[in-house]
Amino acid sequence: MPRKKTLLLGALSLFATAILSLTLSRVYSAERAKNLIYNSDNVPTYPVAIIFGAWVDANGYPSAVLEDRVKMGANLYKTGKVKALLLTGDNHIKTYNEPEAMHQYALSLGVPDSALVLDYAGFRTYDSCYRVHEIFKVNQAILVTQAFHLDRALLVCNSLGVESVGVAADAVRPEGYEKINLMMSEVREFPSTAFALIDLISGKKPTFLGDPLPIFK
Repeated sequence: MPRKKTLLLGALSLFATAILSLTLSRVYSAERAKNLIYNSDNVPTYPVAIIFGAWVDANGYPSAVLEDRVKMGANLYKTGKVKALLLTGDNHIKTYNEPEAMHQYALSLGVPDSALVLDYAGFRTYDSCYRVHEIFKVNQAILVTQAFHLDRALLVCNSLGVESVGVAADAVRPEGYEKINLMMSEVREFPSTAFALIDLISGKKPTFLGDPLPIFK
């Protein structure tokens, strides 16, 4: 067999294996989560809602995706489903601060400051879930994020010792999101879920840990 043909077949085989692996990781994640997702009315009462960060604009205002996560968290707090909101996101540079954007927006929605806990080192879903358990000593939580991300968040948090159920923030915006942004987010979940499984299997530590800061004494 000519060398070029052999190389081509090898490359195609590797590509097919990669696609299959990514697809299986998504199927596994969705299967694990299917009985753990509720709406805001029937979700069980848990001590904390974990609100995952998302992008903020240059003025520090939350994106539509992040707004909806905070709104859903505020709703869970106001209806007595949780006692506190843990706002976890990226603050890797001084001029970019997801937790503070969530903090200010939650305050504007009427959530008291005493019920808000900020985690500035939630750079990735894996980091957030790891720190939730190890730093903030949370053992049970409602996870709040969009449907495209929720099954991965549930997989990671439950695997890292946080007994979790989820509520999709999409319900806040029934007209949906920009199609291109939603499509890109859904596609990104394929490699993100595969990497999350690798991190779980390897027992990877997050970027930052630190001293314990229990939410409830």
